[in-house]
Amino acid sequence: MRLKAKFVTPLICVIFTFGSAWAKDASQEEQRAEIRAGTKEVLAELYRTQPSAKKAVEKAAGYGVFKNFGMKIFIAGGGKGRGMVVDNKTGKETFMKMLEIQAGLGMGVKKFNVVFVFENQTVMNEFVNAGWEVGAQTTAAAKSETEGTEFARAISVKPGVWMYQLTDTGLALELTGKGTKYFKDDKLN
Repeated sequence: MRLKAKFVTPLICVIFTFGSAWAKDASQEEQRAEIRAGTKEVLAELYRTQPSAKKAVEKAAGYGVFKNFGMKIFIAGGGKGRGMVVDNKTGKETFMKMLEIQAGLGMGVKKFNVVFVFENQTVMNEFVNAGWEVGAQTTAAAKSETEGTEFARAISVKPGVWMYQLTDTGLALELTGKGTKYFKDDKLN
């Protein structure tokens, strides 16, 4: 037990140190502008990597884009990110945050981006207004290239919600968001 405490306590300190480094003394509008620019950047990369995703995003009720950073040291890890959900019908933007907790052996730092595509207004409103948790019970399956082109290489995370996860190596075909919570950013909305 003491050995665990020796590793977990420094890990928590490192996570909070990185967390405060992410916090900027920027105005609310500067932070919103940064998130909007990041959203455009991630979508451009997604469309370059998976051109059919553009049609899926445009036809959907809305979409969410998140830029995330995670870290794992020995038996625990975590991450955080920011992003926004856009209602395609009204153009309304909702700024959101992401927090992640990981368990298991490992070590490393990763940056990854996530694009959610909401097929209908109900699932999008649920995501925005109630937040969303991806837990250990969540299952995900990559859609086959032969099953249609709009959501090719997307992951179905629940009925009506598709996810594209981009890493430094390209489009991921697995869900690595276990222990992840998405919620509104009260300071930016």
